[in-house]
Formats: sequence, C-alpha cells, structure tokens
Amino acid sequence: HVQLVESGGGSAQPGGSLRLSCAVSGYTVSRSCMAWFRQAPGKEREGVASIYNAGGRTNYADSVKGRFTVSLDNAKDTLYLQMDSLKAEDTAIYYCAEVSRYGCSTRIREGDFDYWGQGTQVTVS
Repeated sequence: HVQLVESGGGSAQPGGSLRLSCAVSGYTVSRSCMAWFRQAPGKEREGVASIYNAGGRTNYADSVKGRFTVSLDNAKDTLYLQMDSLKAEDTAIYYCAEVSRYGCSTRIREGDFDYWGQGTQVTVS
C-alpha cells in the first residue's frame, strides 16, 4: 500500500550540490516520521536526517550537519534532502524511509522504520 520512490541522485564534484526527492504514495506523510539513510560500500546503513511533519522537528547525523537540509512538503507528499558542500565521503546509496508514529526520535535508527524506498546512487568525485 505504501510506496516510496527516490529520485535526484547522480554525480557531483566535491563542493557541489544535489537535491534528492522521495515521493510517497498510499499514505499521508503528515503523521509520519520520515528519514534519509545512506549506505556506502563496505559500511553499514546509517541515518542521515529525519523530520516529522512540515516544519516539525529535524535531526541530522553529525557528519552532515550544516551541509544537508531535510524538508517535507505535505501537500505533495514528498520528502527532500538538499545536499550542499558535498564531500567524497558522501558517496553512497541513499534511501528514504517512513514510519507512522507521533514524532521522531532524536537518534535516527534503522530499526524504527517500516517502509523503504529502493535507493538512489549519489557519487561525489
């Protein structure tokens, strides 16, 4: 019933920018915690950013604070991740995720989320 589809991935040079989108269907995002995760080769999947509702609480991994911005458009049922000042270390497959809950936890934990997109590749080189 719930589907999440990422888009916007691609290649960028260090210092460049990309904006990822996650379109959600079959469920309203206004009462969900939504998040971005990423997984680089040889590493475990890690939480990047989370948000509850448009204008709600946001959380970021220390590695992306000040560079990435997560936002949510309730009218369009779309989650975004604006990635600025990209580094080679940001290279990974990025996934969006969703869980129906009243707010988000401070720590972005993979086990908290029920629905996942297929991922989109981001390459910074």
